[in-house]
Amino acid sequence: MSYLEEDLNKTLKTILIVLVVIFVGTASFAGGFVTGHFVPLLQMRNIPLPAPALSTPSGDQQSATPQDLQTLFTPFWETWTIIHTQYVDQPVDNQKLLQGAIKGMVDSLGDKHSTYMDPKAVADFNAQLTSKQYEGIGAFVDTTNDYLTVISPIPDSPAEKAGVKPGDKIIAIDGVSMTGVPAETARQKVLGPAGSVVKLTILRASEANPIVISITRDKITVKSASGKMLDNGIAYVQIATFGDTTTDELKATLTDLMAQNPKGLILDLRFNGGGYLDTAVEVVSQFMDKGVVLYEQSGDGTRKIYNVKPGGLATKIPMVVLINEGSASASEITAGALQDYGRATLVGVVSYGKGSVQVSVPLSNNQGAIHITIAKWLTPKERTIQGLGLTPDVYVPITEADYKAGRDPQLDAAIATLMALINKTPIPTSVPTPLMTPTP
Repeated sequence: MSYLEEDLNKTLKTILIVLVVIFVGTASFAGGFVTGHFVPLLQMRNIPLPAPALSTPSGDQQSATPQDLQTLFTPFWETWTIIHTQYVDQPVDNQKLLQGAIKGMVDSLGDKHSTYMDPKAVADFNAQLTSKQYEGIGAFVDTTNDYLTVISPIPDSPAEKAGVKPGDKIIAIDGVSMTGVPAETARQKVLGPAGSVVKLTILRASEANPIVISITRDKITVKSASGKMLDNGIAYVQIATFGDTTTDELKATLTDLMAQNPKGLILDLRFNGGGYLDTAVEVVSQFMDKGVVLYEQSGDGTRKIYNVKPGGLATKIPMVVLINEGSASASEITAGALQDYGRATLVGVVSYGKGSVQVSVPLSNNQGAIHITIAKWLTPKERTIQGLGLTPDVYVPITEADYKAGRDPQLDAAIATLMALINKTPIPTSVPTPLMTPTP
């Protein structure tokens, strides 16, 4: 497996992340995969249909297996042969057998972020990356759990408008139970054309009983970065994803806002499921003039260092970053770097905790691709995020009552915190201090 230059990072587009499907139409997000690597095509041997035999692999089978693995693979070929000669319903589907074997191999790693994508999933993945508009409900989802789980709805999407929340587990679709159904299969059942309706039965931690939500699918256009001026001379920037257009949109947004001479800046990364690693580096570089953004540590202990790129547009302005349980992967890279250097104060709740790097490796003969974890990333202070998330400096939750009333205490706290930083005064007592931050 070899790494190409960083400018090829976006070529393969290998992140089940932003697959912004985010439920939306063609692919899935599984915890905010972040990667910036190109992997060459794996060359798989063609596996011939075995000759009838009950327990002993044929000569063709043996020759198709590397010499040093023939003993190890004998039970595999025995199983293959038994299925073809003794299973009651013949003929069996060789493609499904092969894909099932590959899936089982990857699943045996015990890593929920390493997965096998069949040819259809790969096609969905590629389609997602060639368009900026999608059809669906608009939500980042995690397919690594027993049930399809919402990471975060996209702002202003049908999912958000219908009341879908982070952490919602989809236990039935259109009245059909998803118990025992692979989450990826459930994801595909949620997809559909704009104007059609899907009924989701959701298990929510704050509700005693499952709730049913009907959502009308729509065309979803995701604007990656946007901003506006708030009162008191505060610039507000929101980044929804870390994709192909994020850096250009962020630069345009910052150029417009910085021309208005803001006193401080709030970067909102809430419900941002992540995206490309190299985009995260580019985003951090808009707010820092030097330093390490992250370390990428491989299984053999070797490290790759990602440094800030010069030329940032907002490297000196006082800054607060908003995070929540829907902030994952690339957004955690960004927030973690800014927090480690003291460049920004984090406000919100503990983030998702996605700190590993995946690549997608296509398989020969149109047999799909392997999405596999190749490294973990560490913040500049060498903190690991995987399974832990980032702890905000100022802990502020949002309650169900806040949601229903349209209140945003996290944004209110971010504004109060930023004004205190600007005026060099203590953080107001109404805002929890870092001493009140819980351990994740």
